[in-house]
Amino acid sequence: MTSLRSLITQQDVTWVASAISPEDHVVALEGGNEPLEERAGDGAPYRLRLVSHDPQAYDLYYNVVSNPILWFAQHYLWGLVESPNIDNGLHLAWSEGYGAVNHAFADAVIEELAREPEADVFFHDYHLYVAPRLVRERMPEATMSHFVHIPWPQPDYWRVLPESIRRTVHDGLLANDLVSFHTERWCRNFLRCCEDILDAKSDFSAGRVRYEGRTVEVRARPISVDPAEFAALAESSLVREEEATIEDGRVEQLIVRVDRTDPSKNIVRGFKAYELLLEEHPELRGRVGMLALLDPSRQDIPEYAEYLGAIQRAARVVNDRFRTEGWLPLEIRVEDNFHQAVAAYKQYDVLLVNAIFDGMNLVAKEAPLVNARDGVLVLSENTGAHDELGEWAITVNPFDLSGQAAALYEALTMDQEERGRRLHGIRSHVAEHDIAAWIDAQLADLDAVEHGSGSRLPV
Repeated sequence: MTSLRSLITQQDVTWVASAISPEDHVVALEGGNEPLEERAGDGAPYRLRLVSHDPQAYDLYYNVVSNPILWFAQHYLWGLVESPNIDNGLHLAWSEGYGAVNHAFADAVIEELAREPEADVFFHDYHLYVAPRLVRERMPEATMSHFVHIPWPQPDYWRVLPESIRRTVHDGLLANDLVSFHTERWCRNFLRCCEDILDAKSDFSAGRVRYEGRTVEVRARPISVDPAEFAALAESSLVREEEATIEDGRVEQLIVRVDRTDPSKNIVRGFKAYELLLEEHPELRGRVGMLALLDPSRQDIPEYAEYLGAIQRAARVVNDRFRTEGWLPLEIRVEDNFHQAVAAYKQYDVLLVNAIFDGMNLVAKEAPLVNARDGVLVLSENTGAHDELGEWAITVNPFDLSGQAAALYEALTMDQEERGRRLHGIRSHVAEHDIAAWIDAQLADLDAVEHGSGSRLPV
């Protein structure tokens, strides 16, 4: 919701979303198919259409297909020797879970289009790859856009999935008029996949796919944040309280990472790189600390629960090896505490973002906006943010432990003038390319393919 606040402010919006909590289901059932009149945090009005799902179907959709399969595929997380194993259970989850939930969303969108035939439809992310085709079949004149917030892998990696699934994913996306990603890199991969998997005709220079008699535009539109929102947060009483706690416990220099406990975030390798840094540079011991603020992610999924255990074990190795009386090399806090994260943003000397692959990674954009110590960004080359911020960051390969240790040392020992220059460069770029610009660019893209409509249906 936060990233689309500008859309709500600028446009007449009906938000179509899953009913998640018991309260949501009660509201959805009592309201029938009528959207609810709601207001965003800034008072902007919008309508909310809640879609209820069978609990078992939703579990299959979210916990069997969307995250362990699509998320893992799109972040290159499988080693392939032992996983994935595509069995009857996955095929059932695809049809009875992912397909069923996508059908429910498509039905809701079609009903809303019946109320507002001129509305545009904005689909979002990997949860709804099937829905656009279902809408297109019944509403052939609908204007639809789909934004994919995560990486798009190369064609060969999609061949891990059965042909029926990989074809359905790409066919569903090409039912839209416009498909957008965060970077040109993901766009190129998508264009290649459309050719290799569907035999579509991709125009790489124009960013366009011709498929089944229709033309689909493909664009790179990197998401961003609201600098004013973070400026206000940084001065809030809740953030100041958290910052005081961090300041009380900090040593001379602080390395910070803020992540979900997701395997794609590469937290374990980051800890190992920090261990190597302390091994190679004993003069840093007692003078440098690492603070890892980790939001527990998707713990109902075995792979995620196991990864959290691996994170905790890796942290224990570092501390058991190097801790001394009065100095804990690595502190991890596993909790959902956004104000604490913003406080850490203000206090870092080095920010480590070493994701294996990431569609964007907004931490790399958020933290420099409020940092008060001329902090240096160490950034994985496989994040979407690197395409924009790489010239001001220290670039790392997320698999190279020695390279990451060397980058941390370079950041810790960089002179003050260069630190300030890099931080200023990131801030200026994010200020110019903020969340409002992201929304405006997408609306302009959609207007270019269909000149009409004032209403929007985000899904």
